[in-house]
Amino acid sequence: MKLFKSSIILFAAAALLTSSCSDFLEKEPTSTTSGSYFKNETEAESFLKGIYAILTQTSFYGSDYYYLVGGDDLESYGGVGRSPVNRGLICNNANSSDPGVTSFWYTLYAGINRANIFMEEINNVPDMNESNRKVDIAEARFLRAFYYFNLVECWGDVPFKTSSTQSVEGLQIERTSKETIYDFICKEMEESAADLKSASDIDYLPGKVTKSVAWGILARVYMFRAGEHFRDGSAPNETKIKEYFTQANGFAQKVMQEGHSLAPKYWDYFIDQCSDKYNTTGKESIWEAEFTGTYSTDTRTEGRVGNIIGIQAPDLSSKAELTGKADPGYGYCFFWSTPKLYELYVANNDVNRMNWSIAPFTYTQSKSGNAVDGRLFEKGKLDEVKSQYGPQSYSYGDTQANANYGDREKTTETVDYGRMCGKWRREYEADKKNKNYTLINFPILRYADVLLMVAECENELNGGPTDLAYQCINAVRNRAGISQLSGLDQNAFRQSVKDERAMELCFEMTRRFDLIRWGEFTKNMNELAPRAQSGTNWTQGPSNVYTYFQVSDAYNYFPIPSNELAVNKKITGNNPGW
Repeated sequence: MKLFKSSIILFAAAALLTSSCSDFLEKEPTSTTSGSYFKNETEAESFLKGIYAILTQTSFYGSDYYYLVGGDDLESYGGVGRSPVNRGLICNNANSSDPGVTSFWYTLYAGINRANIFMEEINNVPDMNESNRKVDIAEARFLRAFYYFNLVECWGDVPFKTSSTQSVEGLQIERTSKETIYDFICKEMEESAADLKSASDIDYLPGKVTKSVAWGILARVYMFRAGEHFRDGSAPNETKIKEYFTQANGFAQKVMQEGHSLAPKYWDYFIDQCSDKYNTTGKESIWEAEFTGTYSTDTRTEGRVGNIIGIQAPDLSSKAELTGKADPGYGYCFFWSTPKLYELYVANNDVNRMNWSIAPFTYTQSKSGNAVDGRLFEKGKLDEVKSQYGPQSYSYGDTQANANYGDREKTTETVDYGRMCGKWRREYEADKKNKNYTLINFPILRYADVLLMVAECENELNGGPTDLAYQCINAVRNRAGISQLSGLDQNAFRQSVKDERAMELCFEMTRRFDLIRWGEFTKNMNELAPRAQSGTNWTQGPSNVYTYFQVSDAYNYFPIPSNELAVNKKITGNNPGW
């Protein structure tokens, strides 16, 4: 059961603001009266859900976030004959007026202001359970820090404010150094963890912020902070870098003491997400952006996971009689793998994660407009899938390779290594499926990521992999069914962690920021451009897909929105290159 339902979307309109740092402040009340927001505990809880609701906005995990951060060396925007998308950074065509960039900026500041209001008003709520009050404040503090982390991760120095707007005066705010904001983020997340519930207290339901969430995201913050010198082109402060990795390691290891575990099979986690379930086989899911409803009633959020990022399938939503495998759910399939991801899987003999993460088949119809009645598999993949997640997936019955129905294989091996994202599959959704909106949550943090953080930190701090580093990375590899690592030096293990994160976390919107903190984003992207242009094992997608990889160093940051520059005169310049 999802923890946040209609109250997220039906939350009082006065608090649901999406605008710029200056503009959103103008839309707040010009003054507030103590207790005017929350007359009782129920109203306070409803307001808190509105702070969480930022996560599911269309401008965040509801849709645009994928176009903003999804372009990396493992995935690209694509599809046969598809023109570049006109929002976000994924197609290397952004500018300071980009609508996706602008909306994300506004939304994050709206979430921060909601949190500021909440923390100013929560102590005025009469007769509130003090234990509940303490937990609610901790959740709001963490969420405010998380929204600031997204701002710093994307924009660097940004306007910084920890109080709500009480007047229309003095709304223009200069940029604050990201180092100052990092200090605030780290302090808030660490202190909030003390009052948050443990994941076990809520039966490992990953919709709410818990100690595991706070510690795991804090580890992510410290690791990204350790690599800031790369995108700034500054000399590394080795003392500070060691301190940041030490902190990241400590907090990630705290998560390891919270009772989490990997699901036995890689696909179990994603089948749970697509089926609107949590942790049925292992306590792997730590934090998810929650989507609910079918977009046909007031109980809904705007989930697009499985629709814009998922397997391509025909639109049969208007045909009520087609349910189950006849209509596996419409998918645009905007996100495709690069040959680099394909070849990583092959080099590691990783057929389990490969056959789930990059779809080994396409849905087919023997007659256009009718039910889906088959799947066409890549050569050699049908029997593999049958022995993997086959029993948990739709089956259309075996038939001959030259037929146009049933489950069958191509007669020749395809040389195109750019294939569609297969992680989130609408076939596991309940019938009848909406054309564009899904119930599928998005993973913000899962346990496999935490294990790989510990492995990386241990290697960086000790001049090479420790027993714990091997324990953590090999736990992830064992679940994938590939060989264990041993006997590596620091550089070899570092590369193994990078490759492991690629194979394990592809399409989960962490790769772009991994590459930035490793100082490899521009280099890795540029290396793919000639290959995309030549079409070597990579013919899928528009003819100009190679331009998506010709990024400059400017793309280590987002541009400050032109709307903000126009109204906030205390921001006197944009990020480098914008």
